[in-house]
Amino acid sequence: MRKFSDYSLLFFKGMGMGAADVVPGVSGGTIAFITGIYEELITSIKSIDLEAVRLLLRLKIGIFWKKINGNFLLVLFSGILLSVFSLARLLRWLMSDYPVLIWSFFFGLIIASAIVITRKINSWNIARLTGLMAGTALMFFITRISPATTTDAYWYIFITGAVAICAMVLPGISGAFILLILGKYQFILAAVSELNIPVLLVFGLGIVTGILSFANLLSWLFSKYHDITISVLAGFIIGSLNKIWPWKETITETVTSHGDTVPVVQRNIMPHVYHDITGADPSLIPAVILMIAAFVIVIILDRVSRHKV
Repeated sequence: MRKFSDYSLLFFKGMGMGAADVVPGVSGGTIAFITGIYEELITSIKSIDLEAVRLLLRLKIGIFWKKINGNFLLVLFSGILLSVFSLARLLRWLMSDYPVLIWSFFFGLIIASAIVITRKINSWNIARLTGLMAGTALMFFITRISPATTTDAYWYIFITGAVAICAMVLPGISGAFILLILGKYQFILAAVSELNIPVLLVFGLGIVTGILSFANLLSWLFSKYHDITISVLAGFIIGSLNKIWPWKETITETVTSHGDTVPVVQRNIMPHVYHDITGADPSLIPAVILMIAAFVIVIILDRVSRHKV
């Protein structure tokens, strides 16, 4: 039985997941993983099946709520939604005005996350090492894909939601980055900021469809191939570092339908080259400080998560 303090901590973990999912390149699944709630989250989502629907239709609310671990899901997703809706506008501004500092913080966070997750595997063998390398290579390839220009039709918004949520629950794969690849990051972020209800409803329906389907696959993988699955997920996190490197040169950019100028193709560069190319301050010392701060935060979260909430 969880206490009020346990649920309070769970709510803040949900807020951390929501904040991460708004940023392209950072996964809410990573936050769930390093805070010790990842497998419970997948199992709880998986439990929302036909049997649960039948219980709900028969008005057996108590049994239904217990089956789906309702208290856990309600508190966690309340934190996620509050974070997404409250931070969307702030993060748009921070990403626009302080990109190096924001990416530096998340770079440190992801490095520490990769270390924490690989420590969850007690022993390594060829299969697990291969899974780690395969996950790293796949994620590195995904981060090299350029964002697409796509339609704003509702059917595409639905598909976008279904695909993005699969990424959001995977450590290392950012749902926001998948939105960027699918050409809908700025569009959905604007819809959240402006409370565009029709778009959010269609997108939400896609999310529900995608997450219920994907959770079953992940749950099966954890039950049958737990350590290999963990190693692949750790590889995803390591491979995502390519996307999160703070100093970038924009090769091409575009203007969205909302008037925002967003990069389309970028390449990673060193801090001194960043200054030479852009003329902007690379903010090296503040960036390093933020990397270290993020690293320390993850280590602390990992230790706290050892006490189950």
